Amino acid sequence: MKTISENACFGGTQGVYSHASDACACEMTFGVFLPEEAKDGPVPVLWYLSGLTCTHENAMTKAGAQAWAAEHGIALIFPDTSPRGDDVADDEAYDLGKGAGFYVDATQQPWAPHFQMWTYVTKELPALIGENFSIDMTRQGITGHSMGGHGALTMAMALPEQYVSVSAFAPICNPTAADWGRKQLGAYLGDDETTWAAHDATLMMERSGFNGPVLIDTGTNDQFIDLLKPEALAAAIATKRQQAIVRLQPGYDHSYFFVSTFMEDHVAFHAQALYAE
Repeated sequence: MKTISENACFGGTQGVYSHASDACACEMTFGVFLPEEAKDGPVPVLWYLSGLTCTHENAMTKAGAQAWAAEHGIALIFPDTSPRGDDVADDEAYDLGKGAGFYVDATQQPWAPHFQMWTYVTKELPALIGENFSIDMTRQGITGHSMGGHGALTMAMALPEQYVSVSAFAPICNPTAADWGRKQLGAYLGDDETTWAAHDATLMMERSGFNGPVLIDTGTNDQFIDLLKPEALAAAIATKRQQAIVRLQPGYDHSYFFVSTFMEDHVAFHAQALYAE
């Protein structure tokens, strides 16, 4: 693991690091915020998964999460959204390839050799974090924005023993029924749509739900709301009688102005669950 930068931040440290990823077969970069309490022992952690076109840096610099994480004494992890490098397959479209890994393990060419983001985020990077930082990996929450909200919800429902709590900002809720989803799942996983269901939060909610608290915010003025389909997930939550808070925030769009506005709520939501463990 290489240290790219470390900066004092709200009494703690915001670091950026890179390492050679076995899962993605390339160099991967990620950010870690450690609150001051980490100097005295391991602290719980909140993962933040970013959306289409983003890297580890977007939320790290624009979401305002560190101030609230410092207040509650929890760490933050900001993974990248996809593999990077000259040898990594890409596409001319912004919503496929680099910056658009969709948090799945690709099985199709040319994506399969590098696009193993599910394994990277749920297995490889947590192991690396646990070995190198003062973080309690038995107390993990996960959140994300847009494509990252999709990733957070699906990972939490698939791995309830790993995540205590889950939240999402404007998540892609029903990708098997939306243009943000069918294109990517078809490209990465192939034409057999039965394999897509494991990466659709609405279908997963209908089937299994999540054994813990859920918080979801979406703006009523989100320019992509027809692609996100929050109503599908809300219906599944109601049918499942899932413990959840689902909010439509009047006037807000899809931007980081929206994310930063409600970040305090989300960090506090996770902190309450993580410290109850």
